[in-house]
Amino acid sequence: MKNSVGSFALPDIKIPRVVQHVIFWLIVSLALTTVYSVQIDFVTSLRNNAFYMPVQFAYYYTLAYWLIPRFLFTGRYLLFALLLPVIVAIFVLLSRTVGVLFVIPYLIEHFHITDQDYLKHNQGPFLYKLLQSVYLVNTLKGTNLVIGFVLAIKLFKMWNERKRAALEAELTALKGQVHPHFLFNTLNNLYALSLNQSPRSPQLILGLSDILRYMLYECNTDEVPLEKEIFMMQQYVKLEKLRYEDRIDISFNISGDLQHKLVAPLMILPFIENAFKHGASKQTGDSWIHIDINVRDGFFKLKVANSNPGKDAGQNSSEAGHIGLKNVTKRLDLLYPGAYNLKIMDEEDTFLVVLALKLKVLAHPAVAVQQPVSQLATA
Repeated sequence: MKNSVGSFALPDIKIPRVVQHVIFWLIVSLALTTVYSVQIDFVTSLRNNAFYMPVQFAYYYTLAYWLIPRFLFTGRYLLFALLLPVIVAIFVLLSRTVGVLFVIPYLIEHFHITDQDYLKHNQGPFLYKLLQSVYLVNTLKGTNLVIGFVLAIKLFKMWNERKRAALEAELTALKGQVHPHFLFNTLNNLYALSLNQSPRSPQLILGLSDILRYMLYECNTDEVPLEKEIFMMQQYVKLEKLRYEDRIDISFNISGDLQHKLVAPLMILPFIENAFKHGASKQTGDSWIHIDINVRDGFFKLKVANSNPGKDAGQNSSEAGHIGLKNVTKRLDLLYPGAYNLKIMDEEDTFLVVLALKLKVLAHPAVAVQQPVSQLATA
């Protein structure tokens, strides 16, 4: 896969994870060095940070890659609460040790510090200097300020990745439900024709094969050409006409420019399928289905209206089915947040669905769609 910049094609650059971490810590180290160089010169600040940063590395990776994943994310909250203060204390003492052994003596010697109070607390036995409460508190604040910032970035990234994975899993599940739902209904159609040994059965099988091929091999992407999606919906309607013959009045009207526009796959099918399954198939008298598609200025508008057979006594809307509509509504929420408007009206004699959707428009389409608009078969 290549990204094009003007007339040049640049290969995708994948930076190894280790290199990403090295670059990130170099940036953090440079930022800290710059901040602390306000009080002392840049070279001395860089030298001191070179001693402190290994402790910061160890502190961060202990928390981010051991304590939090192993105890917090697995629900072992008591152990997490007990271990966190111990780890914090260990690395605060380590950071203070670095200061006592390598940083403070260098500052006293090279900057000729004469502050008697400062000298008093940083001279004498090692443990005395190490455990000075004022400096321990300062070390605690300084160490956890840096780690807290870096850890917040890590946790946000993990939360975002988990959220994206959850959304992708839910979308896959919802899209997967369309296949068996559609297949179940179409096989019912084929079964009804085969009972009467209808000569239209082979044509239905061939049409079903085309649609299933589209579902299995062309719908495994986030978006598909709008032309192809609508063409396959027309094929579906033609299959239903084979089943119902003259017992149903069907109109399928398309207007506007369908070219160079993308839509999420199988987004239209549930609305059309619902009209047949819960309208025509349950009505004994005259039934009708009207489908209108209009595309203008990158906006897709779908109207599906069908004769409403009404509900049986004791049956409410939730019991009436419409599984496909529930699934597609969830998919719209996930794929087109704030970019669609869906109205469903269940009247006494008419069931109407109106969908308005903002489409993705290809500015420079590279591949022509296999089925041009002029060849779309009107059912």
